[in-house]
Amino acid sequence: MIENLKPYTGPHETHMLPELFIQDVLSKEDDRLWIPNGQNRWSRPLCLNVSQGYWVHLTRFKGRGFLSRHRHPAPVHAYVLKGTWRYLERNWTATPGSYLFETPGDIHTLVVDQEQDEMITLFQNHGAITYFDENNRIEKVVDVFHYVNLAERHFEKVGLGADYVKNFIR
Repeated sequence: MIENLKPYTGPHETHMLPELFIQDVLSKEDDRLWIPNGQNRWSRPLCLNVSQGYWVHLTRFKGRGFLSRHRHPAPVHAYVLKGTWRYLERNWTATPGSYLFETPGDIHTLVVDQEQDEMITLFQNHGAITYFDENNRIEKVVDVFHYVNLAERHFEKVGLGADYVKNFIR
């Protein structure tokens, strides 16, 4: 039974990276961890995997807002923790507990159109995100390195230091 379990004490891989553990990702203790990322929108990095080109983060909206029309060349996983949102191009609404697998290549626009205290969703993004303007022209392309640089500048600005981003890099 559980009482008889013993922790593993054998050899470990010599080149493995340390695990990344964050006790309470929804903690309200330090708002400096949330990076402004648009009107009424913030992002909190959890894992920035520069060797495999993906990032895991929380997206938070306070009030109404949107994430511009965009496309992913690789899978995206999303899990709603709080609040509601939808894609302008779909007929469903994501609510707390909803899970979404975004198919690579799809173009969509995330909308938080209900007035609410807060929306928080965990996203795991692979590859890059291509953003489009209202005329369907490419506006910008962002990837994990863009996100690392954004986080580095933000953490420096709010007094945590640019190196604080290293806590999330794997």
